[in-house]
This record gives sequence, C-alpha cells and structure tokens, in this order.
Amino acid sequence: MELGHIAETVTASTSPRPVPLHATRDCRRVSALLGRIGDKWSVLIVVLLGEGPRRFNDIKRSVGGISQRMLTLTLRGLERDGLVTRTVYPTVPARVDYALTPLGHSLREAVAGLGDWALAHHSEIEAAQSKYDQKDVLF
Repeated sequence: MELGHIAETVTASTSPRPVPLHATRDCRRVSALLGRIGDKWSVLIVVLLGEGPRRFNDIKRSVGGISQRMLTLTLRGLERDGLVTRTVYPTVPARVDYALTPLGHSLREAVAGLGDWALAHHSEIEAAQSKYDQKDVLF
C-alpha cells in the first residue's frame, strides 16, 4: 500500500461523504498490523534481532523490563506474522534461536528510520510537550 493510498483512506474516513468499502478494510488491515509491530516490545526485539540470531535468555537480558511471559507472547506473535523464525536444535538442554526473516529485516529498516527521526527531533518534541503542559495548567 502506498503512502498516498493511506492518505486517501484517512481522508475518506474523516470526510462526511460515504466511505468506500475498500477504504474501511484497508484501515482495519493497517491498524491491526501496526498494533502488532508498533508495540514497544516488538520494536525492541526486531532491532535487537537485526544484529543477528539470539537465544531466548539473551533477548530477555538485552530487553530490560520484559517479563518471560511477555517475551514469549511477543516472539510468538512476530513468528506468526512471518517476521521472526524460531530454530530448535536437538541438544540437551534444547537450544532455541530466534532470527529475523527477510520480511523482519525490511521492518527493521523502517523502524530504524523512525528511531533516527525520533532522536533527531527529541528536543523539539520535549519543547512542544513542555509548552503544551504549561498552557494546559493555565486553563
């Protein structure tokens, strides 16, 4: 889906005109996918796995604050979406590695661009938040 198509979809959904059926389906599809890949744990794991395959405990140590259950659920979701592969090695104890798929690597590129943007504009955003918070107090 092209960015222009997303803009048309958003415009169509905010317009008083009847919304074409394809626009509503596109919004639902994009929304569901962004919900999955846009949460903080998924983003952190995708960035981490972009450096190479990792074992579960290595991911848990590197992604501070994530519980074992949340890591398991996030990795399962990323695997279900085709972004991560899970490879089990027949050793005792079993060794399990997680790695990005080609689709996962393409997501990492997009996430890296967003991260770069956030870092480049962090001070501007903080200033805007501060200005907004001061204005809000006056009312």
